[in-house]
Amino acid sequence: GRGVCVGRPLPQVRIEVMRITDSPVENWSDSLRMPRDEVGELVVWGPNVSREYWNRPEANRLTKIRSADGEVGHRTGDVGSIDSLGRVWFCGRKSHRVVTQAETLFSVACEGVFNQHKQVRRTALVGIGAVPHQRPALCVEVENEEAVDRSQIRSDLLTLGAACPLTRNVETILFHRRFPVDIRHNAKIFRERLALWASRRVR
Repeated sequence: GRGVCVGRPLPQVRIEVMRITDSPVENWSDSLRMPRDEVGELVVWGPNVSREYWNRPEANRLTKIRSADGEVGHRTGDVGSIDSLGRVWFCGRKSHRVVTQAETLFSVACEGVFNQHKQVRRTALVGIGAVPHQRPALCVEVENEEAVDRSQIRSDLLTLGAACPLTRNVETILFHRRFPVDIRHNAKIFRERLALWASRRVR
């Protein structure tokens, strides 16, 4: 439920965890920084960070942020945390978070709980409905569609989810034969399409 540990930043690269917002933020301030082990948007600073997009002013407003000394940081659109050892944990895309009345769920962190099941190939957490009243739904791809008991897998997944505080409120399980993927990244789940598919199957 922590996400995926991707290690420590390279020398000369600084990563901050910023309070989540979908709005532009022009200038960095310490009040934006999330505490250790808490999830926020990952912001990268360093010589490898571009100062702006070419001819895309709106993208610049949403992704670039300046420090007090004029250095430009990049809001990655990824969410994650930094632990007490300085390691970065990736929890998914900011745009893929599921916002309910009670909490915010992060895709990769939640999916790690359910992906432990040996008969599950992969899962995808999506939100049904409008923010902040979304209903979390777990889409599931199994390893062998012809040789599984879906009822048993659903029961197992609900048990796994209930045992973790992060996923205890994920109660909708939907089986999908083959997840749609982004045409630019053949393994990257096209969650926006999957969310539409899920919304048509839940009353």
